[in-house]
Amino acid sequence: MDRRFLTVAGLSLLFALVVAGVFYQTVAGASRAPKPQKIETKEVVVAVRALPVGVTIKPEDVKVVKLPAGQIPPGAFSRPEEVYERPVISSILPDEPIREGRIGARGSGFGLAPVIPPGMRAVAVRVNDVVGVAGFVMPGMRVDVLVTGRPPNHPDTMTTTVLQNILVLSAGQKIEPDARGQPVNSPVVTLLVTPEQAEILTLAGNEGKIQLVLRNASDQTIQKTPGRALTELYPVRKAASEPVAPAPPRTVRAESKPETPPAPPPPPPEEVVVFRGSQRSVEVVGAVRPTTSGSKP
Repeated sequence: MDRRFLTVAGLSLLFALVVAGVFYQTVAGASRAPKPQKIETKEVVVAVRALPVGVTIKPEDVKVVKLPAGQIPPGAFSRPEEVYERPVISSILPDEPIREGRIGARGSGFGLAPVIPPGMRAVAVRVNDVVGVAGFVMPGMRVDVLVTGRPPNHPDTMTTTVLQNILVLSAGQKIEPDARGQPVNSPVVTLLVTPEQAEILTLAGNEGKIQLVLRNASDQTIQKTPGRALTELYPVRKAASEPVAPAPPRTVRAESKPETPPAPPPPPPEEVVVFRGSQRSVEVVGAVRPTTSGSKP
């Protein structure tokens, strides 16, 4: 055989073996399935049903499930005994882990009491359809409180904004917004205030009429208002720039007889000059004949 042919054939065979080995390694690596990793799980207490605000947790309201350790929220409980007889202060959804921040302390009360933060007070205000912003006051909204009354030693009725940006805790017996977002018609609205604001609100309700003004919850601005008096609704017309002088009093004269006009002066006499020879005389017509000039008397 030709040595040259054998060299080329050997090199081709070697190259084919190298390509086949690389292809095998690639296919084998792609088809190799990763080994399953062991996931660490922990027991967590979750809600069996939806738990609204004010509900006290009972054994039938919770259950224990296993969740991956990385998916457990902070403050979750691992034993159900830790959540029994504790009130819910923030709504909990079904199968949601119960956390420390969603429930109150055991023995802190039930209903609205656990929702009140330390140092705050809940004050109920009686309203009607108009005062309650036509029924659109719902828990979680923010309102301003206006009072209308007559201040001491003040002759006029005034309306003043006494409280601003006050949180509505409940509308009637409902301490949560309606699930469909519908307004709640209620004769009583409970507001969350400080002790000082509770005094102002109570005094305003006893001495005047309260009006709630709905505001945007994102608007945290506190505005200073001077209040409005009743006379400002009926402004008096301004006087003219130049005052008009009053008309003089009219004098009424007594009726008198008409005066006789004076007689016209008599016409001047007619004079006639008469010449008799060398004598000249002036005579007045209708008068006594004058003396002739130059003659003897």
